[in-house]
Amino acid sequence: MFSLENKIAVVTGGCGLLGKEHCKALAEAGASVVVADMDDAKCKTFAMQMGSQHMGLGVNVTNVHSLRAAKEKILQKYGTIDILVNNAAVNDMFENPAAAAEQSKFENYPIELWDKSIQVNITGVFLCSQVLGTVMAEKKKGSIINIASTYGMVAPDQSIYKNEAGHQRFFKSVSYPVTKGAVISFTKFLASYWGDKNVRVNTLSPGGVENNQDSYFVKNYSKRTLLKRMAAPTDYQGAIVFLASDASSYMTGANLVVDGGWTAI
Repeated sequence: MFSLENKIAVVTGGCGLLGKEHCKALAEAGASVVVADMDDAKCKTFAMQMGSQHMGLGVNVTNVHSLRAAKEKILQKYGTIDILVNNAAVNDMFENPAAAAEQSKFENYPIELWDKSIQVNITGVFLCSQVLGTVMAEKKKGSIINIASTYGMVAPDQSIYKNEAGHQRFFKSVSYPVTKGAVISFTKFLASYWGDKNVRVNTLSPGGVENNQDSYFVKNYSKRTLLKRMAAPTDYQGAIVFLASDASSYMTGANLVVDGGWTAI
């Protein structure tokens, strides 16, 4: 039921922290995986590390011409697409820690960062689904998994970004929760639109992943979860395989929340 043998899966943002884990999980379940990200060389290197049946492909998810070219290459090699994981996203990082608190305030937030998030986190999901998902709609079979976030469901808890002395190191900025909320809504639209085409469209909303953050943040975040820890990068592998496989064959338009209990309280 969980097997992905003979399935072709495309993962955008495939060279990122979670993107790599999504690729590994799909590959271990038997799929041939297309690792899609901005850096073509990195994609090819990582794909080859997983095995010769996989493919690395440099793709700009905000550029329809790049996506159409990628689709042709994928179809030329594999003949079809069965699974699409819309994982590519941007999450604001501020280069100067001393200025981060001021720059991340809603009152000061740069329109350039807002526009970039809209382009990648929303338009990228739209374009990938339109260009690559249409292959599934035409053959009337497939699974699209859109990666959102707990912050697409609930507002950020700004207090967890305060250090031990109570100083606000930065604020979780406006664009990430807004765009992730849009991803959840887009999932429902597309699930309804392609329901009669047997293309299942679901959202995975992960919680925060521990990745060398400051100790005060890891402590603050962990205290807010029921399991009292942040996620490991591997904690979402099972959910990805579940949503990609026939194990979730009667599931569409849903939001699978895997957050250690963050949104339960």
